[in-house]
Amino acid sequence: MKSQKWFSLGLCVLAAIALTNCKAGNKSATNSATTNPAAAGEAGIEKVKPSPGTGNVQGKVFYNSKPVENIEVKLCESFSRFLSGCGGQTYTARTDKDGVYVITNVAPKTYEALTARVFDTDSYVFATSGIAGISATKYDVSADKTFFVSPINLFKSDLKTLNPKAGAKVTAQNLELKWEPYPDAAYYKFSIFAEDPSITSPHINERIEGTSFPIDKPLQKGIYRWQVEAFNNGDRKLSESSDDIKFTVSE
Repeated sequence: MKSQKWFSLGLCVLAAIALTNCKAGNKSATNSATTNPAAAGEAGIEKVKPSPGTGNVQGKVFYNSKPVENIEVKLCESFSRFLSGCGGQTYTARTDKDGVYVITNVAPKTYEALTARVFDTDSYVFATSGIAGISATKYDVSADKTFFVSPINLFKSDLKTLNPKAGAKVTAQNLELKWEPYPDAAYYKFSIFAEDPSITSPHINERIEGTSFPIDKPLQKGIYRWQVEAFNNGDRKLSESSDDIKFTVSE
């Protein structure tokens, strides 16, 4: 089975145009509902037996490779990644001191998503399915059984970039990317995306242990977007920068 990936969804995506002050966590997702561990279920020890005729959904939430308490987890009957978010019949639980949550008395059926709030922010993480990653992972809940979800690894969206700043006009020569060090980060990955689809970026998921990188491959004139992600020494993602930082290479 494919390893599960979790992606973040900001409240501004859930509420579409209704809210604008919610840049953090505004991301999307990937992975297959039929081959994903979350969709297929995993072995585990039931904390609570399901009530007759209903099912339970159980899992664990981590951040920085450690279990986290009091995280809100929702099971969604329907889910719209870009519009209304979690909808229909919704079941909610919170993690205990061991990071474990149990959603109880769930009506047996297929649910379209499971989301976990990123601490007390307006952002959530959720798993998606399919090669293109355009659909949230589905969860098949059966009567009198507990569905065990793969562990959820939260990540934040508060990594700060320093150079180039959003809206900056720069020259390709001597351009150096810089960002603030992130707590417990062992290494980083950065990507540069060209707005012009005919331009191939020389830097995608480039790994670096420092907090700066002098661009050593030429960038053509045009508009670019860049982003940095921080990882701990267990390869767990800790945080990412905003995904809308654009700069212009003028010469």
